[in-house]
Amino acid sequence: MPASPRRLIARAPQRVERDTVDLALDDGSSITVQRVRDPRARRLKLSIDERGPRLTLPPRASLVAGERFLAEHRGWLQAQLARHQPAGDCGPLDPATSTHLPLRGEDVPLHWSEGRYLRIERREDGVHVQLPPRAPSAASLARALRAFYEAEARADIGRWLPAYLPGLPRPPRTIRLKVLSSLWGSLAPDGSMALDIALVLGRPSAFEYVLVHELCHLLQANHSPAFWREVEQRFPAWREEREYFHREGRRLKARLRGLLG
Repeated sequence: MPASPRRLIARAPQRVERDTVDLALDDGSSITVQRVRDPRARRLKLSIDERGPRLTLPPRASLVAGERFLAEHRGWLQAQLARHQPAGDCGPLDPATSTHLPLRGEDVPLHWSEGRYLRIERREDGVHVQLPPRAPSAASLARALRAFYEAEARADIGRWLPAYLPGLPRPPRTIRLKVLSSLWGSLAPDGSMALDIALVLGRPSAFEYVLVHELCHLLQANHSPAFWREVEQRFPAWREEREYFHREGRRLKARLRGLLG
């Protein structure tokens, strides 16, 4: 049976369309590739960043052509995945082996002690973990660590946010801290903002940039030149921070996943 005409000749989209496709690698594993049909694209393009692999298709490229392009570049993609694999990844907290904790772009000394209940707090000399006599489960320790990271992230947001509210039509409705698989932040139509907890593991200027980026979506709900002018006005060094995420983003997300189990 001949291939469907829809697969041979794609209609020209008026907006960016996204889905995913699974690709089998030479080592027997498989990976999910984000497939993006972009009306601005002029050629097939395969790339990889902190969000994972991405296949960009121009408006009238067929899905068959995209799949063939992926297969032809399978070796390149596998090499890039190996190069981007985070080094020195953290596992779950362990009183016997964990000596440092990633926080605000540094590996902060980790101090363990006994106490009446489980508690994690930041002090001048590092992060202190207080353990009760009956050792907590790995899940309890992970929940305490997540709560610690959320509190540290909210402290940073609380310092930065007031300076950026003037000139906005309204403040964010809420700010939720979540473990995000690919994005660093998002803004819902109702003004609710979500930010990745992993941001507090990286350097503070990068975290601040993501906050500003999402706040600017209150002015421009897109990534148009007008949007980037708003970002530029408020955070001129945004390009450096975006490059930082290209270099370090996958490692930061992997470290958080490892720490939280």
